[in-house]
Amino acid sequence: MQQNVNSVVWFRQDLRTSDHPALAMACTFAKQYGSQVKALYFVTPQQWAEHDVAPIQIDFIERHVNLLAQSLANIGIELTVVHLPRFADISPWLSQFCAQHQIGVIYAANEPEFNERQRDVAIIEAGLPLHLLDQDCLLAPGSVQNQAGQMYKVFTPFSKEWKKQAASIHIKPLKAAIFEASLPKPKPIHFELGEFYPHPVSSQIWDCGEDVARNILIRFLKQDVADYQLQRDFPALEGTSRLSPYLAIGAISARQCITAILYYYPDALTNEASPAKTWLNELIWREFYRHLLVAFPRLSRGQNFNVLGKNIQWRNNVDEFNAWCKGQTGYPIVDAAMRQLNQTGWMHNRLRMVVASFLTKHLLIDWRWGEKYFRQHLIDGDLAANNGGWQWSAGTGCDAQPYFRVFNPMAQSSKFDPDASFIKQYVPEVANWSLKNIHEPQFESQPYSSPSLFEQTQAAYPRPIVEHAMARKRAIEVLSSLKKGA
Repeated sequence: MQQNVNSVVWFRQDLRTSDHPALAMACTFAKQYGSQVKALYFVTPQQWAEHDVAPIQIDFIERHVNLLAQSLANIGIELTVVHLPRFADISPWLSQFCAQHQIGVIYAANEPEFNERQRDVAIIEAGLPLHLLDQDCLLAPGSVQNQAGQMYKVFTPFSKEWKKQAASIHIKPLKAAIFEASLPKPKPIHFELGEFYPHPVSSQIWDCGEDVARNILIRFLKQDVADYQLQRDFPALEGTSRLSPYLAIGAISARQCITAILYYYPDALTNEASPAKTWLNELIWREFYRHLLVAFPRLSRGQNFNVLGKNIQWRNNVDEFNAWCKGQTGYPIVDAAMRQLNQTGWMHNRLRMVVASFLTKHLLIDWRWGEKYFRQHLIDGDLAANNGGWQWSAGTGCDAQPYFRVFNPMAQSSKFDPDASFIKQYVPEVANWSLKNIHEPQFESQPYSSPSLFEQTQAAYPRPIVEHAMARKRAIEVLSSLKKGA
């Protein structure tokens, strides 16, 4: 290869400089050939809108891209931010860029989503030197298989095999790349989103940066992970790591998280009694859903994992869906969760299951409606986890909860928010109610569409949208189409 052939690192959902194999390889290539490293990030607002990326997540990404530009400048690499409408526009732009800048190789991370993988196929077929690396998961999709050489369809055996393989390798994150002398401070980067995102949403309530993510991780492992199993289901407690927004955009990697676990709990992969076991399993669930997305591309295209799901006769009542979206269902625990999402861009994991079960089973509204709404509002939006969670709740997914398991929102409320402190934070209308009335709201048999339920005073709160026992019976009857042989 000729001298002065430059390399490119293409940043995607990996907005960091530490533990970044693509960046490390681009730097190694440039040092070998005495050339330059070019860094790229593509802003594709039309594509993002088609993928329902939340405005709050885009703001969070923009803030991290600015920090990334500074981190790269510190090692002598300039980040070029390119605005193009859609993925399809990237290949011709790259062709011209490579010709102008003598690009010998483009390093980037593989992504599990269907459209992203199709984009990369098109770029490679166009003859561009795109070299893809598996750095999103600790173990690459397709590497954890059953004895028949196929992707697992049940989490527990996948988890066992995943731990076995992980325990057999040396897990160590790459250090931040060192390339050349620093560049001047980069200019502020502002995403040009145009008509596709006319209403920006600030993410300022969330701190940002690689250092922030690492500090959250270390603090959680030192102080909270041992109590995670006991506290993670109580939304009023700070019992979860809150790392999901950073993992979703790659401000921290799965490998960094797992390495940190093993630093504090060296036997976490082999000891079922390890205090870190439960949180480690959450990371393995993340890998499981990403592996599934690659093995079954239809999951990226809005299809049921369980093909029997096509037989479900969803009710899809628009008024009831809107009430769910706004946190006006009359079930305080459901409404508090939805309002937390609408106000902060995040929802406690236990509550994600509660509201998803309520939408798909109590209201019999297609899980895709809920998946889309979540994606449009979550700061930690992630197709693999979002799709996996929604299909799990609806009973249509891989290793999903049974169709006949219908969360009782009243039982969930009294068990996981016993003093209603979380509910009162987001549903102040019920702050003076007795705990019994908060946890067991009274249903009155009248059509939900009655205008009286929408003519709310500031202190009023709607009656329950549906009666639990009736909804449970109806859900089991309708969703029985998921039963084999039904």
